[in-house]
Amino acid sequence: MVGFVIVTHGKLADELINTAKQIVGDLKGIKGVSISPASSPEKARGDILKAIKSLDGMDGILILTDLFGGTPSNLSISFLEDKKVEVVTGVNLPMMLKLSFVQENMGLEELAQYISSYGKENISIAGELLKGG
Repeated sequence: MVGFVIVTHGKLADELINTAKQIVGDLKGIKGVSISPASSPEKARGDILKAIKSLDGMDGILILTDLFGGTPSNLSISFLEDKKVEVVTGVNLPMMLKLSFVQENMGLEELAQYISSYGKENISIAGELLKGG
């Protein structure tokens, strides 16, 4: 089973996790890291490392961040040297909801590809959908 670390600006990680739990119930093997403007890069990186280590024993760790190029992503990317870690940016609620259904069925690389595609597929322009386009 792959573990997940959600790393975001502000309290978005905690809110995404809490909202997903309200909809699908308990989520296994998931940790949130919220990076505040007051956090130093060293402290924030330490918080990410602590979350990764707390999921020791998983078949890999998928880190989901809010924004490519932002501090959460930049710090998370520094963990890519570990072959059991992958980073996907642009986390959204549909991705969070899908995690619990696929984490036991896929390996890390396949899951990273799948969840990235799934997140993109769930971004829509409502007006176009309603028009049938």
